[in-house]
Amino acid sequence: MNEAAELPAPRATSSSFYLAMRILPTGPREAMYAIYDFCRAVDDVADGGGTFAQRLSELDGWRVKIGEIFNGHASSDLKDLAQVVHQYGLKQEDFESVIDGMAMDAAANIRAPDWTTLDLYCDRVASAVGRLSVRIFGTGEKAGEALAHHLGRALQLTNILRDIDEDAAIGRLYLPREALLRAEIIADDPVLVAADPRLPRACLEVVE
Repeated sequence: MNEAAELPAPRATSSSFYLAMRILPTGPREAMYAIYDFCRAVDDVADGGGTFAQRLSELDGWRVKIGEIFNGHASSDLKDLAQVVHQYGLKQEDFESVIDGMAMDAAANIRAPDWTTLDLYCDRVASAVGRLSVRIFGTGEKAGEALAHHLGRALQLTNILRDIDEDAAIGRLYLPREALLRAEIIADDPVLVAADPRLPRACLEVVE
């Protein structure tokens, strides 16, 4: 198994995320930075070079490292993340869900998944991050999980609608198959779908 990549050392302090997090108190702010760095690291694996097998191996390495954190044996490069995990009672399953979502991206160029698969993807790459975040913000568990689910799904679907052309350029199409078919779009080639004049009809279903 390949060694999992380390968390990125320099933070993109000019990014909108880091600017937004500056309003938080020091403890939650640093905790959110640690979560962001983890998410960025595994996202870089999913979108990076190398073969499918190599990317999955790197993601498996991250699963091992997350497991080590929860077993009390965090590697030196993940000490900060481990401290956040224990301070805020974060759940291992949410970290693993994020990794599983990245594996969906790494495994294949996603093309017109059905709604069930798309909802699972949204839960893994967005709502799971929300579940980690609401614990840091101190939101009650029941209300926090509901917020993470609905807001995470809404944000991810918004990203999908925003990035149709960008995703098509790398062979990905996240719009649900059912919405495309109801818009009478049969093709699943991302470039062809992105240029189809009926595309707004499919997008409207996602919005609704």
